[in-house]
Amino acid sequence: MLAPATQAQQEVLRLAGPSAVVSFPLLHMVESGALKAHAKRVEFRLWQNPDQLRVLLANDEIDYSAVPVNLPALVAGRGLPVRLLNVSVWGIIWLVSRDPAIQGFADLRGEELVMPFQRDLPAVLVDELLRSHGLEAGKDLTLRPVRDGQDAQALLLAGRAKHALLVEPAVSLLLWRNQQQNGAPLRRVQSLENAWNQAYPANPELPQAGIMASARVAEQHELARAVEQAYAQSARWCSAQPRECAELVHRHLPHLPVAAVEESIRVTRLESRPASEAREQLEALYRLLAERHPQAIGGSLPNAEFYGP
Repeated sequence: MLAPATQAQQEVLRLAGPSAVVSFPLLHMVESGALKAHAKRVEFRLWQNPDQLRVLLANDEIDYSAVPVNLPALVAGRGLPVRLLNVSVWGIIWLVSRDPAIQGFADLRGEELVMPFQRDLPAVLVDELLRSHGLEAGKDLTLRPVRDGQDAQALLLAGRAKHALLVEPAVSLLLWRNQQQNGAPLRRVQSLENAWNQAYPANPELPQAGIMASARVAEQHELARAVEQAYAQSARWCSAQPRECAELVHRHLPHLPVAAVEESIRVTRLESRPASEAREQLEALYRLLAERHPQAIGGSLPNAEFYGP
């Protein structure tokens, strides 16, 4: 049974992702040798923002990457035959605040919300969520743009902002740093997933991130299935062993403290499903984006071949 996989073995398989929970199973796949039957060497490359990822894809420098779920739809809409293999993260975005009066996104009227995402999926989702509460940015509340999550954390830690939108593990890292500094209380207020569930009960599940196959490997179906299955197994391991997973992540990404990474795993819904099985939830989101934010997915829904190997 091993001979075909060995014959098809690649010299190197290039995985990529951000410093976020969606990437943690990829790091476990590298360290555990989960794809050794398919590649002589498996590498992981960290990207800092979606613009950097787009450059990596354009230069054919990665094979599979953790991504927000709109990005492969956008790339596919521009004519590249990429595929979304799975959805693995269903809750990773949080509203964080110093103000005990803020109990959810609906309480942000008249407030300023620090936003490290300008053109990416979290910003689009927050716009829709605020709309569901009758709130319009620039009129009912102020969105304060910052370069990235680190800038948002710095403003909160310095007491120069009260509320921010952050993605795990940035939330856990912020709370850990605030505790180390004995700062004024900061807390998770509400996850975007929870708020979405309340605002859109007909489509309560919010797919947020998964693994994309680049155009170079999109037609290698056996390899794609192996990657999807290995990722699902590693995701289950991370969820079941959050401390061990956090220690593994820290070895690869030493700027992330173990305690903060462990907490981020515990609070994130890391549940890997093949994209074909999550197609209904994905298309509900894509239809919403196509109607209100067509630039986020390239203007139209992906075809059937997009969903999985």
